[in-house]
Amino acid sequence: MNPMVSHSPSIVVFDIGNVLIHWDPKRLYRDLFDHPAKIDWFLANVCHSAWNLDLDRGRLWSEAIAERIASFPEYEAEIRAYDERWDDMVAGAIEGSVALLEKLRAAGVPLYAITNFSRVKFDLAAKRFPFLSEFRGVIVSSDEGLVKPDPAIFELFLKRFGLTAHDCLFIDDSAANVESAGRLGLATHHFRDPEALAAALREHKLA
Repeated sequence: MNPMVSHSPSIVVFDIGNVLIHWDPKRLYRDLFDHPAKIDWFLANVCHSAWNLDLDRGRLWSEAIAERIASFPEYEAEIRAYDERWDDMVAGAIEGSVALLEKLRAAGVPLYAITNFSRVKFDLAAKRFPFLSEFRGVIVSSDEGLVKPDPAIFELFLKRFGLTAHDCLFIDDSAANVESAGRLGLATHHFRDPEALAAALREHKLA
């Protein structure tokens, strides 16, 4: 066992985007722009990551879309597509991760999620991917006005569900999110692929 692992968590806490489902705005915009450089520019300057994070924090989609259109009227159709065609950004489930999720559930491991997600889009995703509705508890960032890696969202999670940090293994594809959770005492796994996750679960004696 890795000497850095000092305890064996009994609860698994998943991130969702790019851990359980593929999410990539470029997937949509390949349909709308004729060159990769145009996609990169649009996602860096118009519908950029900080703007998307505000949506995850609970900003109204109608307000966010209107503000971008006012600033970039020449891209109105492309900006509206970020909302109206959001589902096209999601290629599907990450099957290997979902298989591990189902294996843990079958073994009786308590499963939770903490996700940076707008509520309206989370509900849309949950209709498409029923396994997103099967956690014992989920913290959706827009419901709380908090986003990872703010430690407050992890503290809220522990308090709301009556959990102890060292009992939890938190899985996320963001290094910043993993580091924040780790500083609060959660065991962590920086997700890269299902194979490495399976190895981490075995290491923690969860699978």
